[in-house]
Amino acid sequence: MKVLTRFTNSLMERYLPDPYIFVAILTLLVFLLGVTLTDSTPLEMATYWGDGFWGLLSFTMQMVVVLLAGHVLASSPVFKKILSSLAGTAKSPGAAILLVSVVSLIGCWINWGFGLVIGALFAKEIARQVKNVDYRLLIASAYSGFIIWHGGLAGSIPLSIATEGHPFADIMGIVPTTETLFTTYNLFIVIALFVSVPLLNRWMMPSKEETFSIDPTLLEEEDTVEEKTKNLTPALRLEKSYILTGLIGLLGLVYLIQHFMNKGFDLNLNIVNLIFIVLGIICHGTPQRFLVAVKNAAKTVGDIVIQFPFYAGIMGMMVASGLAGVVSEAFISISNEHTFYLFTFFAAGIVNFFIPSGGGQWAVQAPIMLDAASALDLSYAKTAMAIAWGDAWTNMIQPFWALPALAIAGLKAKDIMGYCVFILLLSGVVISIGLFFF
Repeated sequence: MKVLTRFTNSLMERYLPDPYIFVAILTLLVFLLGVTLTDSTPLEMATYWGDGFWGLLSFTMQMVVVLLAGHVLASSPVFKKILSSLAGTAKSPGAAILLVSVVSLIGCWINWGFGLVIGALFAKEIARQVKNVDYRLLIASAYSGFIIWHGGLAGSIPLSIATEGHPFADIMGIVPTTETLFTTYNLFIVIALFVSVPLLNRWMMPSKEETFSIDPTLLEEEDTVEEKTKNLTPALRLEKSYILTGLIGLLGLVYLIQHFMNKGFDLNLNIVNLIFIVLGIICHGTPQRFLVAVKNAAKTVGDIVIQFPFYAGIMGMMVASGLAGVVSEAFISISNEHTFYLFTFFAAGIVNFFIPSGGGQWAVQAPIMLDAASALDLSYAKTAMAIAWGDAWTNMIQPFWALPALAIAGLKAKDIMGYCVFILLLSGVVISIGLFFF
């Protein structure tokens, strides 16, 4: 395994470009495929790209906030102590890798936005405390938990089809989570990944001579808050006011409590962001300290702001040209009642490279795959989960979702993708077994 990971790391470091270059290449590839494989003209493909460019604008802002707010919360004194105490339980590099993997898997199973940020922040804290742990593998382990998100409590496709009035209710009706998330095949996949992914990450540990360690001092956050308390102006008194922080925090907590009392465990991305912001405000104590933390966190969001619109443009071309349908129909043409779910999973994995959004991918593939499932007299619910797992699967080598973790860690995609290749292979086998044999 050490030889294999050395090879893939070397390959990625040499050939995997910056994520912006990656999305630029994907843009041109989809443009050419659209012109070649569909009846779209070059001018029409350019129009589809431009029309779709801002299609993820609200989602981009949500991702910016989840990254910024999660970073702010983790840098607060209270949360630092929590992360530090948990990190202190790892007494060796191997234990550190296992612990980060498990925490990330649990976090992403509960909610992908929460797990993605907490996993990376926890990995940074572990790197501060545990000597001789490979920082690249540590961050890859934190990201590896993301593989489980679409089979967890916040999976967008199973939650969507369980909601009254969803876009495909006239075809498949309302599908409760007992027929998706809590089925035998899905629970098998989730449990198998919970066991195998941490063990694989531990197995990929490099030798001591090849370990990429990082100076813990480089991971410390800048704190420029002045503790001057005499001769304060009214403005400065407000900036240092615990009362103002308490009132805003109380307002947020009242809303959150009311939300969960009325809607149950509805942990959508907006609620996750609000939780992070409210707790960040409270845990920093004063508005001044909160704002300093915000400025530190803002340094990490640049890649998301500039790259996500390009993915939205790719989605626009894939959907409007019918290219996503071409890929799906190619797999349907070689499927039968025994292999349909497996090939649906593979098709979704390929489409995910170009439409890295669970909701967006479902909107594109559902009409085609549900029609095929009906023709073969197969389960709509399992078809939906095959698409969901395909969407989660190739995230392991798709830089789109790695950007938040990489921004927190201060690494590039090529630093972790050599490890993620093996997580992709392992999870592909596990998911395939779950869909084919159960």
